[in-house]
Amino acid sequence: MELKDLDFQAGQVLLVDKPLEWTSFDVVGKLRNLIRIKKIGHAGTLDPLATGLLILCTGKMTKQIEHFQGQEKEYTGTITLGQTTPSHDLETEVENEKDITHLTEEMVKAAVNGFLGEIEQIPPMHSAIKVNGQRLYKAARKGKTVEVKPRNVVIHEFEITNIDFPKVDFRIVCSKGTYIRSIARDFGEKLEVGGHLSALRRTRIGEFKVDDARQIQDFIDAFKKEE
Repeated sequence: MELKDLDFQAGQVLLVDKPLEWTSFDVVGKLRNLIRIKKIGHAGTLDPLATGLLILCTGKMTKQIEHFQGQEKEYTGTITLGQTTPSHDLETEVENEKDITHLTEEMVKAAVNGFLGEIEQIPPMHSAIKVNGQRLYKAARKGKTVEVKPRNVVIHEFEITNIDFPKVDFRIVCSKGTYIRSIARDFGEKLEVGGHLSALRRTRIGEFKVDDARQIQDFIDAFKKEE
């Protein structure tokens, strides 16, 4: 069925391939204006520097958002070793560069074992989590330090797909609430050289795959006459 023929008020589940540098709310806002519907929301934030699958629900299907948020997630991406950043990705400047010439592929692949199963991780300071009523990223931007308690998450699969030092490509399957930026940080710490997330793409949420997602341009093309 064509996009323009869907009954958005009755409720739809829309799969969108989020573009680089767009926030998840940018996508929601764009579709809200294009479709002209007030009741629309996303089922799980993607950072601006991440791309990939974003599930949006409209109308009565917004009641299912929490269900979709709880689904298993799959990501692919790149960790750059030997450099850290305050945000653990490329949103902030690189710092603390370290020599990594002693690292081997065997060392990198062996480090994966410490991240499988149920693990504790500390969310990034540059995240939307609220502590004492304030979102962490707002405190971080003001230079404030806030104590963040570790959370239990589950890493079902962690595969190294390519190594081209300092870059390490990976695929991760994980539970709700997992911060891949925190994994990048902790992975670098485990190898004692530091690291940050330099690329991230969400490829799956539950049974929904990014290969089946639409581009923002598809919605623009479908509704441009009604804008």
